[in-house]
Amino acid sequence: MKKEKIILAYSGGLDTSVILKWLVNKGFEVICFIGDVGQREDFKLAESKAKSLGASKIYIEDLKKEFVENYIFPALQGNALYEGRYLLGTSLSRPLLAKAQIKVAREEGANIVSHGSTGKGNDQVRFELAYYALNPNIKIFSPWRDVKFCNQFKGRNDLLSYANKWKIPVTATAEKPYSEDENLMHISHEAGILEDPLLRPDESVFSRTQSINSALEDESIIEISFKNGIPTQVENCDNGQIIKDQLELFIYLNEIGNKHGIGRVDMVENRFIGIKSRGIYETPGATILWSAHRDLEGIAMDKEVMHIRDMLIPKFSELIYNGFWFSPEMDFLLTSIAKSQEAVDGTVRLALLKGNVIPIGRKSPTSLYDQKISSMEVEGGFNAQDSEGFININSIRLKAHNLVLKNKTPYKWRKGNKNG
Repeated sequence: MKKEKIILAYSGGLDTSVILKWLVNKGFEVICFIGDVGQREDFKLAESKAKSLGASKIYIEDLKKEFVENYIFPALQGNALYEGRYLLGTSLSRPLLAKAQIKVAREEGANIVSHGSTGKGNDQVRFELAYYALNPNIKIFSPWRDVKFCNQFKGRNDLLSYANKWKIPVTATAEKPYSEDENLMHISHEAGILEDPLLRPDESVFSRTQSINSALEDESIIEISFKNGIPTQVENCDNGQIIKDQLELFIYLNEIGNKHGIGRVDMVENRFIGIKSRGIYETPGATILWSAHRDLEGIAMDKEVMHIRDMLIPKFSELIYNGFWFSPEMDFLLTSIAKSQEAVDGTVRLALLKGNVIPIGRKSPTSLYDQKISSMEVEGGFNAQDSEGFININSIRLKAHNLVLKNKTPYKWRKGNKNG
């Protein structure tokens, strides 16, 4: 009898290794999918481990370039920032990973996909909404919502016992007492000891950013160039180094941001399913890019277009966070945001120092800034007398409002009103 195929998003950690072996023992043909989005992992070791646990095939896909160009940079164009602080590193990687996993399922003729996301988190929603958007007929096996699986594995000790029974290699003793998710854009730290919102994380938690105390003492000056709101070049003004490849420039910004302690965020956020969660994030390169991009918009973007786009930022960020990348509303927003960026060209000069990203200069071939008009020293191009009419017109409704307030009689309850 032919076994039913299932495509498992596999990381090589305890959870997905147990899930892999459990599915194999249940009679499935398990094909593992590993997406390389820049996490620092030994993919060969993960591949070897998956084979030893019974996986019939392992796909390892290099998705880093696509991650930067088709997910991170479009989010940058829209200045995506969830709840004003989180740069969405995990959220942006999920639709890409789901897309690649569905592609494997299609190539293998499989109609079931699986992941190891927990039943309380955001990732189960992000993955599964993407799966269904890309293949409405796909079936999903979510172990941490499956009754049989959850009855067998009530906690970490049950997972470790199963691993011991089936000789699954684990590194539990070396693991940190919290959860991490890493990709090219960031690393997140949550759960475990970090669930106490008052606990200051020990410096050992951080791996992508130097502490302020150990960061470089001298500032670095860099210039980032953009075309249509997309980075095209980074130049280190201190040594003349120039990077033009989009993936390489992002990696470079991560490296230099790390040295200056840039990109740490510690916050309590609202998960999509309604639970509040404490998350600690390290996002050095993206923090630099977001600051530079926003600064360039000041000189090259029309005021009203900018203000309308800014009103979309919370919704845009929420859609990314909640897992609606492949939705009609996201298609609309991405198209609108790309249109707003058509003339956001130019270069921003930045000083990086002790956790700070400081714009110190900018230039643009599409600049809307006119120094003569803006100058307080020279009248040129602007008749100050015109401001009088402008003020008079805009004050009409304010004067009317004042008269209404003066003539307004406070409402008095009727005598018969029992609440009076």
